[in-house]
Amino acid sequence: MERILVIGGARALGAAVARRAAKDGYEVVIGARDLASAEAQAGEIGATAVRIDLQDESTIAAAAERLGEGVDHIVTTGSAPHDVRATELDRDSLLAAFTAKVVGPMLVAKHFAPVLRPTGSMVLFSGVVGWRPGPGSLVKGVTNGAVEYAARHLAADLAPVRVNAVSPGVVDSGAWDRLGEKKADVLGRSAARTFVGRHGSTDDVVDTVMWLLRAGFVSGETIHVEGGARHHSA
Repeated sequence: MERILVIGGARALGAAVARRAAKDGYEVVIGARDLASAEAQAGEIGATAVRIDLQDESTIAAAAERLGEGVDHIVTTGSAPHDVRATELDRDSLLAAFTAKVVGPMLVAKHFAPVLRPTGSMVLFSGVVGWRPGPGSLVKGVTNGAVEYAARHLAADLAPVRVNAVSPGVVDSGAWDRLGEKKADVLGRSAARTFVGRHGSTDDVVDTVMWLLRAGFVSGETIHVEGGARHHSA
């Protein structure tokens, strides 16, 4: 049975990946900063939990030591949004955003490389904002764009372990529920800015992640799951 570590697997898309992986027969380990949440999610799907805070390298090192008998795949979905204009940037929040998306996954590679099986893989998470600049999305755009390069260079550095990234568009993963009645408008506008005429679903993203785990001849790539939104002129 292959073992998969899902960092950020206690909520949203990470939790959906963990659920699907458990259903598909993987041995799932959920990594999260909030260990109680990770344990609760793990209990629901028959997985195990470990504390990993991408902002704290010591937790990454401790998790790698704990899972030292081997890991086949790592999926990392962590993020720390800092959605402000350039004149409002906060240095600590800026660094946290880069750590969650880029520095943290690189430190995961550092500590887990010795226990990642050579037929295994890493899947990083980017996002369509990296290719659609706009006011207020400076940090999210640059960090998501940087993930593409992180995947490419980690693939060369960790070979033959494969490293790829998934870049979702606007997905109804539950993250937009906080908008209440405005959610439908946001999703509707997003759908209009795609070639396929709809917003994304959780399954769209999870299907792509699960394919990458098995795609033995794909490495160093960023797979865009956004209905062509980055090419749309609207």
